[in-house]
Amino acid sequence: MRTPRAGKTPAAKKIALACAKAAGEKQARDIVVLDIRKVSSIADYFVICGAASDRQVKAVAEGVIDAIAALGTRCYHSDGWRDCTWIVLDFVDVIFHVFQDEARERFGIERLWGDAARVKTKTIPG
Repeated sequence: MRTPRAGKTPAAKKIALACAKAAGEKQARDIVVLDIRKVSSIADYFVICGAASDRQVKAVAEGVIDAIAALGTRCYHSDGWRDCTWIVLDFVDVIFHVFQDEARERFGIERLWGDAARVKTKTIPG
């Protein structure tokens, strides 16, 4: 069961952008922030990125958890730690995905959410 959402808050965008920044600091690749508010009620934003290896996937996910914790928000659920091919972090209003590059291509999550608006971000490393 999902934790009740407090509503669509401006804080969600701040968290999404902080996720993207933290991922970039761990050299994640092709970082995309999607505003899914108009196409789904499961969250406000998806942040999606790629990584070269299972070790990098884990490092990116850990870096994002730490960065968002510093903002006072915790990760309510996560999955994928066993093989680190795809780790998903649930911050309730923001869902963060980090994939090994091959898995990202195979699952095509950006294509699944193709109707979502891409959020313009300042230059993010990665």
